[in-house]
Amino acid sequence: MPKGVGVRLPLSAPRLIMVKERNIVAIGGGGFGRDPGEGIIEEYILKQTKKKKPNICFIPTATGDNEAYKVNYYATFSKLNCNPSHLDFFKRTPDLKRLISNQDAIFVGGGNTKSMLAVWREWGLDKILKKGYKNGIVMSGVSAGAICWFQNGITDSWSSNLKIMPCMNIIKGTCCPHYDEEPERRPTVKKMIMSKKVKNIFAVDGGAALHIKNENIFKSVSFREQKSSYEVSLLRGKLVERSFKKSFIKK
Repeated sequence: MPKGVGVRLPLSAPRLIMVKERNIVAIGGGGFGRDPGEGIIEEYILKQTKKKKPNICFIPTATGDNEAYKVNYYATFSKLNCNPSHLDFFKRTPDLKRLISNQDAIFVGGGNTKSMLAVWREWGLDKILKKGYKNGIVMSGVSAGAICWFQNGITDSWSSNLKIMPCMNIIKGTCCPHYDEEPERRPTVKKMIMSKKVKNIFAVDGGAALHIKNENIFKSVSFREQKSSYEVSLLRGKLVERSFKKSFIKK
């Protein structure tokens, strides 16, 4: 080979890295816990998986694995095109990594957020769910199951009054469910904003859900008329409720 002449190697084709879409559907109140068999917001959650017959797992830890809650879950999801299952912690508990990795969607029930997160952390489920979320499993839930995905949530886990508590920190910010359903919610949100405990709060009405894609607010989804999701904040010293873009879904 002549001096100074190198061998030109063929270039390999560029690798395409597929980034999986990440979804969270945080419901302010309602759904199968109150209206078993209706399945409006539940069907919306299943559609986000983009699977013909997705696997979905219900996690009712916040109610201590309440049996009636599970009955309502199966009464609803058995009518939809999916493979429903559930996770118990207060009976014999399965292999969590295997169970979660086989799901296309997760639904977390309402109840006591503080107790739920304590159980999850003891078992390592919080880390498993975070990994599942990054791998494209659709995460969803109502009340405690809505706020758990956020940095902070406004919860009634204590009997005395509503409090802000740290949650799983997948989504930055603070979330408040039941915004229009429970009389103490709006005044508490106002007080927390005005006292500058937090800069803003994502507030979700009962009958509505906040749909988050890739850690950004996508839209509000209403399955009851005149229900919305809001960003509540201070503007020039005044409290402002800004409604998110929303879509109304029905059967």
